[in-house]
Amino acid sequence: MTTIEQLERDVWTDLGPEATSLIRRCTELRRTPLTEFTVEDLRIMLGQEIGVPALLPLAVPVLLNDPLVEGDCYPGDLLANVLRLPDTAWSDLRPERERLETVLAELIAGTPSSDPDREPRDLDRPLRDAIVRFLGR
Repeated sequence: MTTIEQLERDVWTDLGPEATSLIRRCTELRRTPLTEFTVEDLRIMLGQEIGVPALLPLAVPVLLNDPLVEGDCYPGDLLANVLRLPDTAWSDLRPERERLETVLAELIAGTPSSDPDREPRDLDRPLRDAIVRFLGR
């Protein structure tokens, strides 16, 4: 069961009680098998740009299935963090990015997805703007 620490060959030491809860959580997630990551775990780590080469390929299929999937914050919170990643994060994932762009363009346009039972969902303005910027890059 592979972890980010194993992939990066970089072990973070425990910073003890003075570390913030976010730092403690990120350190713990670096030691968590990738197969055990939840949507919330992906949201946290991608939001901190930690383990992106390993985690972005895990996040994309989740977002293709439901772009507004929710971690612990709000609908679309994983997507919001993925959209903030630099373009270089996608350098080895061009086909995946293109598929995500198609799904997001449909979401913005309000056109039905390939799933006729999926109801259209409203987007808040900041997320809509982030999608538009991502599509324009």
